[in-house]
Amino acid sequence: MNHSEEELSTLDKALKVNLDPRRYGTFAEIGAGQEVVRWFFRAGAAAGTISKSISAYDMKVSDAIYGQCERYVCRSRLESMLKYEQDLNIDRLHDERGDATAFFTFADTVSARNFHGTNECHGWLGMRLQAHPRDECSQIIIHVRMLDKTNALQQEALGIIGVNLIYGACMHHHNPEYLIESLLDNLSTARIEIDMIEFSGIEFRHVDNRLMSLKLVQLGLTNAAMFGAGGKVLQPSEVLRKRAVLVERGSFRPVCNSNIDIMRCAYERFCEEPGVEKDSVIQLMEITMRNLMADGQIDYRDFLARADMLVACGMTVLISDYFEYYRLAAYLSRYTRSKIGISMGISSLQELFNEKYYTELDGGILESFGRLFKNDLKLYVYPFKNQATGEICTTENIEIAEDLKKLYGYLIDRGCIEQLHNYDPNCLNVFSRDVLTQISNGDNMAWESMVPVEVAEVIKKHGFFGYGKTRSGQR
Repeated sequence: MNHSEEELSTLDKALKVNLDPRRYGTFAEIGAGQEVVRWFFRAGAAAGTISKSISAYDMKVSDAIYGQCERYVCRSRLESMLKYEQDLNIDRLHDERGDATAFFTFADTVSARNFHGTNECHGWLGMRLQAHPRDECSQIIIHVRMLDKTNALQQEALGIIGVNLIYGACMHHHNPEYLIESLLDNLSTARIEIDMIEFSGIEFRHVDNRLMSLKLVQLGLTNAAMFGAGGKVLQPSEVLRKRAVLVERGSFRPVCNSNIDIMRCAYERFCEEPGVEKDSVIQLMEITMRNLMADGQIDYRDFLARADMLVACGMTVLISDYFEYYRLAAYLSRYTRSKIGISMGISSLQELFNEKYYTELDGGILESFGRLFKNDLKLYVYPFKNQATGEICTTENIEIAEDLKKLYGYLIDRGCIEQLHNYDPNCLNVFSRDVLTQISNGDNMAWESMVPVEVAEVIKKHGFFGYGKTRSGQR
């Protein structure tokens, strides 16, 4: 980032777009006033940029233009707005000025704070553009949570981030990582959270949206991001809304049979809980930023290896900055009132009772557990087998600090912690460290039996974790 870019105000950005003779397009905004386009009107020279500005506030009017939808603040509504308006630009103006103009459409559909302050304050923003005249269209979509306490401040923040998105798309489409960093220029994470971003189209054909999701968390623009099958990025509230949630945290390096068995066991028990409908359960595999940065910095190839393996197993992946489980629980509770379960191994349960992790809380470990279990959350604990002695460690013989044993017993008695007994005994002998060693040693028969078939195929296809290398490092 050069110094002059850092100093650009929102008005400066709008003016630079206005003075770019290639850029010409439509602004379509629903839900919080025309907060984005007004920056371009204020900046001057807007006639060179704005082909049309529209706010279809009335639902019937909006449906008549963009088609009917169940909800007006959703991704599908935004995409229909972007496509409709951009197609109009090209149909109406292409012959007259298409050789010299790269057309764009900016759109947003937003639910800003209502009069009573009772609604979810969030919105979808997008930019559909030709990077160059007569080019195919490319697209950027983001989802934001507006955190200001008043409607006026939320409108202001929306206007600023909208300008940042337009400026970034026009000036930095060749550098998506820089574009992401610039989205909160002249704002802060205390005002806006960006929990989803997706690049698509010819200009972004080489962009891996999973890495862009990781970038959001890494930069602190959000505390969690999500993607599913095929690497498709997901918006958390749309995935989690009104659904029971079961989470397994791990390093997944690589994904082993034991990881899958932990989720299977917990899922079977979770589905037996009162109020849990089997078909509504969303299973999440969570990787924390602390795990990804265990070596001091993120190895992006290593991250993609884990992501590819989890997706191959049909899992939805959650990347989070929630090291403490009570923070993860609060995050999930934000989006669903249904049952939440967390599956973990015995060692993770022991760590949960380590008081050093709760020194920043006034109430210490008691406060953390109060937050963790307040919404009827349950922990499902997978046993551990001592390979030297053959002893199986469970919730019944786990070592807990003497002064915490009564607290532990209370949580057990209340049913907050449940031992899983429906496990596959063969999986107790599977450890990721052993799999990694055997992969690097080329011991195919051994390690392939310890991971799902889909995972073995991914590792061999992409050469992950040193597969295919000899001890000398040669192919």
